[in-house]
Amino acid sequence: MEFVLGVLNPHAVEIGSVVIHWYGVIIAAGILAALQLSTKEAKKKGLEEDTIIDMALWAIPIGLLGARLYYVLFELGYYLQNPGQILAIWNGGIAIYGGLIAGGGTLYWYAKKKGTSLALVLDILAPNVLLAQSIGRWGNFMNQEAHGGPVTRQFLENLYLPEFIIEQMNINGTYYHPTFLYESLWSLLGFVLIVTIRNRKQLLRQGEVALSYVLWYSVGRFFIEGMRTDSLWIGE
Repeated sequence: MEFVLGVLNPHAVEIGSVVIHWYGVIIAAGILAALQLSTKEAKKKGLEEDTIIDMALWAIPIGLLGARLYYVLFELGYYLQNPGQILAIWNGGIAIYGGLIAGGGTLYWYAKKKGTSLALVLDILAPNVLLAQSIGRWGNFMNQEAHGGPVTRQFLENLYLPEFIIEQMNINGTYYHPTFLYESLWSLLGFVLIVTIRNRKQLLRQGEVALSYVLWYSVGRFFIEGMRTDSLWIGE
């Protein structure tokens, strides 16, 4: 559950005993970017901005809680011995599937309560969730986690990666596959493609944008997950 510092400090701000981690800052940035784009798309679809914002006020905290609890369940032995670490999301992280289950359930409840089309809401949110995931993976990068198996430095250089990425993948003298980067780029590409297709209204029916997200993310995750050394298989 510990990491060794590479080139980059995972602490964004340190004031006395108060520490703000880059992990949390980056996750928050991804959520805010997704929320901003979703409110704009909601207006185009005839929904009030407040509808998306109100949903987000429920779904985001519950989704984050679900994501963390899902992760904790897969490391239950450690957290039973260290209960004070259960809410320390910067140490270990969160599991996206837990967030999707908890957040999705919250959206279903809220949409049903307000009489809003859940399919429409999911179509608005889905591609922007990919963007948030793309950004969020850089939080894993700062923590030197969500990486793959050992590789040589030459392998990383052959990928034409910037030096700061190569060195951040150097953990205890061993270089690792930057699988965080693979997933970040895959999610970003999916965001661009799905938004492009969504804007051509005749190509997709309601609900198919959200389905496209599920298919795209699942395919990428299937291949990338097998490369990771800290895989939850259906988790983080």
